[in-house]
Amino acid sequence: MVSGMDKYFQIVRCFRDEDLRADRQPEFTQLDIEMSFVEEDTLQDIMEELVAYVFKETLGVDVPLPLPRLTYEVAMEKYGSDKPDLRFEIPLIDVADIVIDSDFQVFANIAQKGGRVKGINATGCARYSRKEIDELTKYVSVYGAKGLAWMQITEEGCKSSITKFFTEEKLNALCERMNGKPGDLLLFVADKAEIVADSLGHLRQEIAKREGLIDENEFNFSWVTEFPLLEYSEEEKRWTAKHHPFTSPMDEDVELMVTDPSKVRTKAYDMVLNGIELGGGSIRIHRRDVQTKIFDLLGFTREEAEERFGFLLTAFDYGVPPHGGIAFGLDRMIMLMAKRDSIRDVIAFPKTQSATCMMTQAPSPVDDKQLRDLHIRVNAAKKESPKAE
Repeated sequence: MVSGMDKYFQIVRCFRDEDLRADRQPEFTQLDIEMSFVEEDTLQDIMEELVAYVFKETLGVDVPLPLPRLTYEVAMEKYGSDKPDLRFEIPLIDVADIVIDSDFQVFANIAQKGGRVKGINATGCARYSRKEIDELTKYVSVYGAKGLAWMQITEEGCKSSITKFFTEEKLNALCERMNGKPGDLLLFVADKAEIVADSLGHLRQEIAKREGLIDENEFNFSWVTEFPLLEYSEEEKRWTAKHHPFTSPMDEDVELMVTDPSKVRTKAYDMVLNGIELGGGSIRIHRRDVQTKIFDLLGFTREEAEERFGFLLTAFDYGVPPHGGIAFGLDRMIMLMAKRDSIRDVIAFPKTQSATCMMTQAPSPVDDKQLRDLHIRVNAAKKESPKAE
């Protein structure tokens, strides 16, 4: 778009250092679409019509349009995920205001320090044994939760080891907020916002699977929009881009880049299908001053920004059209259409879980000459000639 093309699409083979999960491979096929003078709503309208056409022509499935649109904030608050599975309704419910002055210090202390206390209602699950609840406690610990508080609602009232810390009024308020009724199991996590969202977001999915709440024949699409511009890396102690550093901020949030970068939203969007990201994109930056501000926030010096992206910044000086796009993972889309659990089932010669190609046995050892030709030095633990896999 910067070079003057008004629109394009490409079906391209990609190679990327991906986490090896069921819906990811280091080598995959992508449909990449870009166009100039486009806004988010227009692009989303076109893309959902495209997907509706594909699903109708190939599977005979009618996709209701327009697709629901959720902001990132709503998705994280209500479902604990930026790619929520909406085939079932188990929302995350905030109860911090109810427990902040309770005698249950685990909840009260976290709420008073600005942490989050949320829960989900596992409808009809009061029958769960202590062993099953312990399994769920272990499950959420994988996502950083330090514990899982619970209450079983019976005809006689709430049963749990923690009910003694709440007054009758507080217990009634909790049940009402959680839409609890006899037979339900209320599950709570208290911690930092990220941990609460991650642990309860996965827990709602686990409860849905155990209770058979997921219709495997349903194709539930949605858009998630307005992703944050930045996220803070505790490891690197600096801001990093949530999507990529060329994502345009919302017009009304540009000034926040100076005053409060953490609150800047972007014109980024993901199409989600059954809790899996089908494709994602954004409106790109086309102004040098905005792009420079983002490089500043990411910790680039002006010299580093010029050295690495000077060609782009210079092009912006000559006038670049507003533009945006999206990329769909075709293999992932076919995996979902075929109702398979792994992307490896729909790729010819897929890589193994260790990223090895069984056909070519790649990656293979690299000899010293190849390393020298590429100016690569390997620090080997042993003194023999270095080898690289």
